[in-house]
Amino acid sequence: METMTRAEEIMEIEARYGAHNYHPLPVVLEKGEGVLVWDVDGKQYFDFLSAYSAVNQGHCHPRIIGALEKQAKRLTLTSRAFYNDKLGVYEKYISEYFGFDKVLPMNSGAEGVETAIKIARRWAYDVKGIAKDQAKIVVAGENFHGRTTTIISFSTDPDSYGGFGPYTPGFVNVPYNDLEALASALEDSNVAAFLVEPIQGEAGVNVPSDGYIRGVRELCTKHNVLFIDDEIQTGIARTGKLLAIDHEGVRPDILILGKAISGGVYPVSAVLADDAIMNVIKPGQHGSTFGGNPLACVVAVEALEVIRDEDLAKNAQVLGEGFREAMAELVDELDILKGVRGKGLLNAVLINDTPESSTAWDMCMALKENGLLAKPTHGNIIRFAPPLVMTAEQMETCINIISDTLRKF
Repeated sequence: METMTRAEEIMEIEARYGAHNYHPLPVVLEKGEGVLVWDVDGKQYFDFLSAYSAVNQGHCHPRIIGALEKQAKRLTLTSRAFYNDKLGVYEKYISEYFGFDKVLPMNSGAEGVETAIKIARRWAYDVKGIAKDQAKIVVAGENFHGRTTTIISFSTDPDSYGGFGPYTPGFVNVPYNDLEALASALEDSNVAAFLVEPIQGEAGVNVPSDGYIRGVRELCTKHNVLFIDDEIQTGIARTGKLLAIDHEGVRPDILILGKAISGGVYPVSAVLADDAIMNVIKPGQHGSTFGGNPLACVVAVEALEVIRDEDLAKNAQVLGEGFREAMAELVDELDILKGVRGKGLLNAVLINDTPESSTAWDMCMALKENGLLAKPTHGNIIRFAPPLVMTAEQMETCINIISDTLRKF
């Protein structure tokens, strides 16, 4: 009987004791720094997933880790039963950073979405005057906002919702990037909000037509409907702007943030809105034991400072343009590829094969062997999203790895 490697032993333990709710690439990581990660055997890789855009500032950014360590030695959690000396500072900082009156702090992205839904429904009854329990929220097809029971109720992905009913009512699904369909749905006076990702990351980096987000803003304003912007994956400089909707110069009514708001160091999410909306929530109506804890507050402030100080939005924009140009040339060269799309450093290459095929997975396995980690989505799409601290030289190396690897297919 052959002796298992350390990596095989670790994966075997996970398979034995962990729920099988993920299908990871077979690599066991133990260290990260900047754009690089190392596995348990010491092999180095370029990270082109960034923990689904949570580590925009790079792995273990020294400033963020320093802030974490310093605060961890002083105070980590009080709950909201008491004030702490960091929450107010954080609330002021993040509200002014993104230009809103108030923030409601939570932990995970899905919690942020659930929070926004509750705020929108309460606003519908208290402000818009919709009859009790009649409020509707319009969502976009192919959305991914999380996997809680309510959120999967408006998913169009059978893997997310299949077999988990009964489903939460009150949601209306319209096609993404279709302003006519949205306009029709908003004619219903019981609609409270439209919840949308400005770029659909999990769906394969679906980038809408120019003017779509601006049109969304105009329609929501026209029909007195809240525009809820889910920037959990697209925000914090990922697309070459601080927020993806900044590309069209519009402002949502409710902004949801998560992932890179803490640089991947600690679970932090946030829901921002102005007083006219946020003030519908009263004591006891929503909360979280860990939401707004002092450790999270300090980490989030430092993570956002890093984004600004290192001008990571500009770096994402410049490197992203070069990456898409290189991938477009590869698409022209190789029949196995059929397209590239994205903004900033949130990009995807479309494989010329069916979603049921293993081609994209096989490509990611080959990329892993060549020192670059990426992951397929929706079967025949590979998402490429490295940390925003990547240098031009590192990007050139990675483009060569991707090109050389995909040419063999």
